[in-house]
Amino acid sequence: MQAVIMAGGKGTRLVSITKDEIPKPMALVCGKPILHWQIERLKENGVLDVIMIIGHLGDKITDYFGDGSSFGVRIRYIEEKQPLGTAGAFYYLRPLLNEDTFFLVFGDVLFDIDMERMMRFHKEKKALATLFVHPNAHPFDSDLVIADKKGRIGSFDSKHNIRNYWYDNCVNAGFYLFESSICERVSQPIKTDLEKTLLADMAAAGESIFAYHSPEYIKDVGTVERIENAAKELSSGFISARNLRRPQRAIFLDRDGTINRKNGLVYTEEQFVLEDCAVEAIRKINHSGYLAIVITNQPVVARGLCTIDDVERIHNKMKTLLGQQGVFLDDVYYCPHHPDKGYPEENPEYKIFCHCRKPDIGMIEDCAERYHIDLAESWFIGDTTVDICTGKNAGTKTALVLTGDAGKDKKYEDKPDLICRDLFAAVEQIIGE
Repeated sequence: MQAVIMAGGKGTRLVSITKDEIPKPMALVCGKPILHWQIERLKENGVLDVIMIIGHLGDKITDYFGDGSSFGVRIRYIEEKQPLGTAGAFYYLRPLLNEDTFFLVFGDVLFDIDMERMMRFHKEKKALATLFVHPNAHPFDSDLVIADKKGRIGSFDSKHNIRNYWYDNCVNAGFYLFESSICERVSQPIKTDLEKTLLADMAAAGESIFAYHSPEYIKDVGTVERIENAAKELSSGFISARNLRRPQRAIFLDRDGTINRKNGLVYTEEQFVLEDCAVEAIRKINHSGYLAIVITNQPVVARGLCTIDDVERIHNKMKTLLGQQGVFLDDVYYCPHHPDKGYPEENPEYKIFCHCRKPDIGMIEDCAERYHIDLAESWFIGDTTVDICTGKNAGTKTALVLTGDAGKDKKYEDKPDLICRDLFAAVEQIIGE
């Protein structure tokens, strides 16, 4: 595998660190340049052929890395005499590529991911371009990726746009996998924007461009505050622990009655109101190393009260409200089915028996496979005995919250491991102070 690193950044926001004596990608994190961390992660993933695109103070990079032999990799360089944006240097890149695909990473990003897993996704989708996407704690000032249920990207929503709608917290992380033929689309060495021009045009034309969703660690460390935070996360082992080669722990969350108030059957966005404790509870999960994943039955679709699009809109409201407060969910799974027939307005397409409806564990099994989750080290939190039974069936530990139904549905006899007043209290007991 080959990788291309865009290492030409000047780093005006890091001038207190770089003092304009080194380029941004050479800023130190825990005593090593960002680029050094990147090379180590690439090498761990078997990427031994690296092309760096350099510009401002590029000699500092070539002096440090040379041909890469002392780092166990091969490094070649493309020097931009004038800034060519995020894709203009593709014009010079094609002759240096000897593989059909290559990874592209920006030089101010720290990452620790299973790149082979991303490559498998790319090949399965027969993609021309695959973007690593994830939720983040500030989607309101991030460029968003708009993708369908299969991951195909249809458009992008710039952070500069006015968003008068509920949106999915799906952010471009600045890490890509491209077919090498993409370089042929840059026919001149002129300033070209990768996302706004190249990828946006491909998405608009309906080409094979996909979003690869993962909870692994990829963060832009282009400010002093972000470098300081990254240093703490590196030192604590938080970053390496999120790599999907390693087993993950998750806290699975019921939705209605746990995250949001149980206003009967919630089938309109107006009915969706967060529990007062939900934001701080999920913030605590985000900082803990556990994944925060919603697992919810939504029989309102089968009953004909709303459509799949309506449920998605409600979930986007949930993600938007949480994102506005700096917290996020790693994923949301829902079952739209309901086996009991006889409702006058029911939708027969969804009136079926399935493996996903709680207390069955199809949704949890899908999560466990997708994110390499160790279920024995994970938890299920909910407000009903159905939730507790689901957790027990899946082999997780369980916590019942005394909001929503507070266990009064009494459909199952399974006893929870914890009984807590609300979601925050449950998370606090699971994670500790």
